[in-house]
Amino acid sequence: MRTVNHWIGGKPTTGDSTRTAPVWNPATGEQQAEVPLASAADVDTAVRTAAAAFESWSQSSLSQRTKILFAFRQLIVEHTQQLAEMISDEHGKVVSDARGEVQRGLEVVEFACGIPQLLKGEYSDQVSTGVDLFSFREPLGVCAGITPFNFPAMVPMWMYPVAIACGNTFVLKPSERDPSTAEYVAQLWAEAGLPDGVFNVVHGDKEAVDALLDHPEVAAVSFVGSTPIARYIHERGTAAGKRVQALGGAKNHAIVLPDAPVDYTSDHLVAAAFGSAGERCMAISAAVAVGGAADELVAAVSEKARNTKVGPGRDADSEMGPVITAAARDRIVGLIGSGAEQGATLAVDGRGISVPGHENGFFVGPTVIDNVTRDMDVYREEIFGPVLSVVRAETVDEAIALINANPYGNGTAIFTSSGEAARRFQRGVKVGMIGINVPIPVPMAYYSFGGWKDSLFGDKHIHGPEGVSFYTRAKVVTSRWPRVSQDSAASFHFPTAT
Repeated sequence: MRTVNHWIGGKPTTGDSTRTAPVWNPATGEQQAEVPLASAADVDTAVRTAAAAFESWSQSSLSQRTKILFAFRQLIVEHTQQLAEMISDEHGKVVSDARGEVQRGLEVVEFACGIPQLLKGEYSDQVSTGVDLFSFREPLGVCAGITPFNFPAMVPMWMYPVAIACGNTFVLKPSERDPSTAEYVAQLWAEAGLPDGVFNVVHGDKEAVDALLDHPEVAAVSFVGSTPIARYIHERGTAAGKRVQALGGAKNHAIVLPDAPVDYTSDHLVAAAFGSAGERCMAISAAVAVGGAADELVAAVSEKARNTKVGPGRDADSEMGPVITAAARDRIVGLIGSGAEQGATLAVDGRGISVPGHENGFFVGPTVIDNVTRDMDVYREEIFGPVLSVVRAETVDEAIALINANPYGNGTAIFTSSGEAARRFQRGVKVGMIGINVPIPVPMAYYSFGGWKDSLFGDKHIHGPEGVSFYTRAKVVTSRWPRVSQDSAASFHFPTAT
């Protein structure tokens, strides 16, 4: 049985813990590897190693950091296919989707390559007679990333390139469900010339997470996952005096107006709801059909859902793969059943799908549930599967109110030909990321990613300018260089500019 290792101090290790977890192939239902689950002692080793490396890395020149970042960026480009296949084998998503994930992570690496410009401070000459004022930003120390299974390459890449470029060292705790990508990336960092100990990987479960949150030498924690865990990470991390950004769950809505082109809209809704088997925090899981848009929209989406090609991620003909585990499949199937029991209409039922040659895989077919109401489980729960609920509303304002009443505020979209309606929507919804005729509005790397309400705990979004701010802190220097013979002009009153 293959073992996926930790990576500490520039080399692989299984650590001291004897606990392990299985790594499944979701398409076949078979175990393909095992991963060690780090003990608190393993985490302590990784953090202390990173703390020791911080002493020299934080003093490295911007030129040295940039050179390594460019080398790492090139290695990611060269190994994109290997990374994509690794992701597909452990997560289940189709290889083309996995390549897109790597590309969106790569964009953050490219953003971080511009770190000399991003860390430029400010300077004010002669703020008082003979006095100058300037500011600059310094790294925090050891930073930790706790990342989810659904994007084993992209989400960590939203964290560590910026943190490392800013002069921090990093300990990554990836999902134990698809851990191989993290170890492979660590090898690429070493090949790029990153000093040992600057980037470390510890696999694990709650024991490892708590050890990171409690460790006195961890200065900052970045997290992406479900809302209950995000709240827990934020509360425990901040109680320990750490800077924390914790991105939580989502229930992303797409409003569809009667003037929206049905073919275009249904194409994008199907892709946004069923791509990656719905296991995206930005997936559209609720379509709000306004006025007379519903019947035609449901018919179009249902036809395209039935024609979606479901199969193993390595099959080039597959458009959608399995979900991550058998437990995830069973939970999704249960929620689909609850929708029918609570009065919704199953326009397309994805339960019971069987993929020839992969009968033991963790598959759920694309599912469309019509006439969903706010009190149903399929609406209230974050399903994280290939399920699109259709809710009906009479007006745009009613649809906006529906979105604003939801506890999540991650992403949302509107499909319309009306600029007035789109502008009213973008100003009226209480959501962090908004798409206008774009169903998955993930911003480019030079903007920041993050939601509102129960989708974010902490005041900083991830990557982009807010990522640089999160991984650094400011120093402001007031300086004077008086002549030896000059009167000191010292005074007991509070200093003022003269």
